Formats: sequence, C-alpha cells, structure tokens
Amino acid sequence: MKNNKFTPLQHFDISSQKRAQIKNQEPKCVWLTGLSGSGKSTLANALDKELTQMGMHTYILDGDNIRNGLCSDLDFGDKDRHENIRRVAEVSRLMFDAGLVVICAFISPFQRDRDFARSLYSDGKFIEVFVNTPIDVIIKRDPKGHYQNAQKGLIENFTGIDSDYENPENPEIVIDTEKLSVDESIDQIKKYLGVLQ
Repeated sequence: MKNNKFTPLQHFDISSQKRAQIKNQEPKCVWLTGLSGSGKSTLANALDKELTQMGMHTYILDGDNIRNGLCSDLDFGDKDRHENIRRVAEVSRLMFDAGLVVICAFISPFQRDRDFARSLYSDGKFIEVFVNTPIDVIIKRDPKGHYQNAQKGLIENFTGIDSDYENPENPEIVIDTEKLSVDESIDQIKKYLGVLQ
C-alpha cells in the first residue's frame, strides 16, 4: 500500500539554483524521442561530447543502459513502458536539480508519458526533440537487427511493428536524420539551447 502522503519532502539548504550557479550554466532536460534505430543515442552521444568540450556539465540517460540497471525488472508491455518512463523522468529531474544538462534518449512511445516528464519542469527547461526518421529508412538500417527479429515474431511488443508509437504533438525540435547529418542535427539542438558558437 502506498503511503507517500505520510512522507513529506525533506528540504536542504543548497538549492538547485545554487548548484547551477556553481556550474555557471542553466540546467535543462533534452529529451530525445523516436523509434528504435532512429538515431537518438547517436545524437545524445554527439551532443554530450559537444557540450562537454564547451565546459558544460552533462549526463546521458539512455534507454538500453537504463533497461540493464534501474529498469531491469520491467518488460515491454504498455504498463511497464509507462513505469520505465516514469522512473527515468524522476531521475532526470534529480539530475536537473543537481545543475546538469541531462540528455535523455528513450523511445518513450506514449504522449502521456512524455507529458508527465515535461510536467516535472518549469517552462523552457524541458526540450523535446523528435527524431523523426522514417520507419522504412530505419528498417533498412536496422543496426541491432531488432526489426528483422520483430518481423519474424522473435521480439514481442516492438515499437513500430506490433506496438504503437505516438508522434509528439508539440516538440520543440524535429530532426530527420535521413536529411540531416549528425553535426547539422547537433547544431540545431545547440541553437535552441543558445550555445551555438
């Protein structure tokens, strides 16, 4: 039985604003969403490298890595997908409070889950990046062989094959990796962040 109402928040003297000031940066959450194989992790890695080289403090939360640790107890049914993103959103908020630019790379197929993640942030702090690569392009790439296995029925509840993906309604940024290079895509994100040099 949940008893969260009996657990008030503990307050500490050092605020999230103070932690951001020490790092001399404005914390943000950059949330990359899109189908498996669309390029989310590639873009997250490239953005992380670019921002780190600029002296910014960042961290990546990636779907595959989280599934091997924090969310290793979850499967890929709708209920567990919701819980996966709920946990990730809460962790991203903690990292934001630590003053970081947190980069999240998750399929996050459902609008309501992405809306929940956004709800944890004040206006302008959550940047949804829709990596809108066409599925036919992704299936041709199929870097991990997931689509081939899903089409053979070897993987169940695979997003884009037998599980839905709901396109973002109002993302801050839309990137088509079929048309844009990694560098062009990262420049688009950096421009939005106001750090394009």
